[in-house]
Amino acid sequence: VAGKRLGPTEFESALVSHPLVAEAVAVGVPDPIKGEAVVCFVTLHDKRSGQEGWSVWETELSDHVARLLGKPLRPARIHALTQIPKTRNGKILRRVVRNAYIGRPMGDLSSMENPRSIDEVIGLRAARV
Repeated sequence: VAGKRLGPTEFESALVSHPLVAEAVAVGVPDPIKGEAVVCFVTLHDKRSGQEGWSVWETELSDHVARLLGKPLRPARIHALTQIPKTRNGKILRRVVRNAYIGRPMGDLSSMENPRSIDEVIGLRAARV
């Protein structure tokens, strides 16, 4: 992103350091200008994801990441989810989240703890298209 090589862990750590965020996952998505942009998904401690005014919280979280990592590394979008897709062992399925968001085949989902958790990400893809 922006000529920098960062992994998802740096973005996730920055987001989780905010008191509002319980969990986070960051994925790279194709971008016509930058080549690749970062989109983040978070779960919140107090479940504000479905409420009006999410754009205010998205801006606050985006500003928080920009303060910690630098303005060029501000995420393109931050979405709130009720549950992040994980394996039964608790490992975040970044590949599945990324592919669901950009509309690619997700592959094997047999190891998912809750296969319905990906439906929210698919819904976000439908809303952005």
